[in-house]
Amino acid sequence: MSVPVLAVEHVYKYFGDYPALRDVSFSLHGGECLALLGRNGAGKTTMLKILAGLSGAAQGEVKLFGDSPRQASARRRIGLLGHGIGVYDELTAIENLNIFAQLYGVSKTVAREWLERTQLAHVADSPVREFSRGMRQRLAVARAFLHNPALLILDEPFTALDDRAIALLQGLLADAKAAGRTIIMSTHQLREAMELATHVALIERGKLVHFGPRTPEMLMDPGYVYRTFGAV
Repeated sequence: MSVPVLAVEHVYKYFGDYPALRDVSFSLHGGECLALLGRNGAGKTTMLKILAGLSGAAQGEVKLFGDSPRQASARRRIGLLGHGIGVYDELTAIENLNIFAQLYGVSKTVAREWLERTQLAHVADSPVREFSRGMRQRLAVARAFLHNPALLILDEPFTALDDRAIALLQGLLADAKAAGRTIIMSTHQLREAMELATHVALIERGKLVHFGPRTPEMLMDPGYVYRTFGAV
């Protein structure tokens, strides 16, 4: 078995005395896609922030290619789509991508290509403050994919997207998976998640109550995971 891209070992996280995460462990290899499921407040976003290096664990260890995701070298290999989107309203779409392209050593040509791939080329020079919520989400997707990251961490990536944009994002994620990228996505869009996932995890009150391969039952009936492994 090859060395995992991502290894999470016995991670705990507390907010005061409240255990937001409790003894979470799992690993993922290249070309694998994890659908991270759980009800609101279960700990999904907290987990993603730790994986992205934006927050530290109270106990346990997270390794990305053997390094801590809080190290700059590891963080450059992460593409993050956070719940807050993280684009600059006062700048145009292409100005937003050019900033991140410069940070990651990516050419402006690649930035333009990602506007085309997310169907935003026609508004490249428009300020983001004029964008709809769905257009802003697509721009955030372009930013996450821009530098060809080894690990994509996506928090509710289908939020505000219409059917056409959902299909577009599913295609981008399928291509990334086929190219050997590792993907973790937290989502309530169960059907879309199951179509992409190789693995499924369920968090309940900070505890990882299930982690394993996506099964045919999960694909046919997305609610199967909650009914089978979730709390009654």
